[in-house]
Amino acid sequence: MLSKDSKIYVAGHRGLVGSAIWNNLKSRGYQNLIGRSHRELDLTDQVAVKRFFDEERPDAVVLAAAFVGGIMANSLYRADFIMMNMKIQCNVISESYAHGVKKLLFLGSTCIYPKNAPQPMKEDCLLTSPLEYTNEEYAIAKIAGLKMCESYNLQYGTNYIAVMPTNLYGPNDNFHLENSHVMPAMMRKVYLAKLIHDGDWQAVRRDLNQRPVEGVNGSASQDEILSVLQHYGISDNQVTLWGTGSPLREFLWSEDMADASVHILLNVNFSDIIGIEKYSSVHFGAATDGAVDRNHSAGRGGAIPALGEIRNCHINVGTGKELTIRELSELVVKTVGFQGTVIFDASKPDGTMRKLIDVSKLHSLGWTHKVEIEDGVRKLFEWYQDSLVQ
Repeated sequence: MLSKDSKIYVAGHRGLVGSAIWNNLKSRGYQNLIGRSHRELDLTDQVAVKRFFDEERPDAVVLAAAFVGGIMANSLYRADFIMMNMKIQCNVISESYAHGVKKLLFLGSTCIYPKNAPQPMKEDCLLTSPLEYTNEEYAIAKIAGLKMCESYNLQYGTNYIAVMPTNLYGPNDNFHLENSHVMPAMMRKVYLAKLIHDGDWQAVRRDLNQRPVEGVNGSASQDEILSVLQHYGISDNQVTLWGTGSPLREFLWSEDMADASVHILLNVNFSDIIGIEKYSSVHFGAATDGAVDRNHSAGRGGAIPALGEIRNCHINVGTGKELTIRELSELVVKTVGFQGTVIFDASKPDGTMRKLIDVSKLHSLGWTHKVEIEDGVRKLFEWYQDSLVQ
């Protein structure tokens, strides 16, 4: 186990999950944390990443940094999504190995699973059928990342673990209408429709000053504001959402994701995941905390045949619970106090009808979620309102 003075590098420490992991570690007494913004350290720059590891030499690494975006961005910038993420992963994981990092936690996404995977999706359904085309490049990059962790463990006896979270929401979420995910987008739309109906233009302008929409901020005229918001289905006491409202989705509070990540970082080893106790003695030898025993494993060149095929060692992280988009909208409406109308435009696409993950492996490793969706939606709305007065 990592000691309280272990140096832990959190890559992506300002993002939705990275910031929550940083705060969770702090709350547990881990004060020797390192973070670098993108401006301070470009993780796609191999030379810069090597220099960083040379100087800092962290004991553990949390790789929560990624090049991300919505459906439109994934479709337009396919080369960027695969190349940027592959570079980040290759640079951080290879330098972690080169510098003897004891523990590495890699964060992926449940978009790694096949488009038509059996529900709920177990870890073993990885690579069993085609991916969803719209985010194929991002998914392939994340699959490569978890395979890097798995392969380094099998070849070099490292202790690198990959976790695959479901849909996340929480503090520092993205509420920009052009590229936000379903829950924050829905919440902001309902809130703005209520404000317009209430005639609270001061609050509307404050919202747009904080997060402009297509360049339109709070200094624009009422007509300009109403016009741009109408484009996103927001009008006086009415909100239009895409699809039928029938797709099922699973959501996990980001601070729960952080708690699960830190629990795994501190308490779970690769040998625990594959369920083979002798793996630790065969691979790690006398090394502690899963540190690389280079003399023992150097040049071995592959998995030990006696252990058989070892794959799908990643861990799903979620609640194992789901609700429809319509049910989510009803929850948001109640939380915001909206008295208007929500319309579902069935001419627009629904997306994948169901994306539920199996979390039995996670539960067997000693962690279950704490924040239920009803409390989470309330907490997110409170955070959003607070963000408007900062």
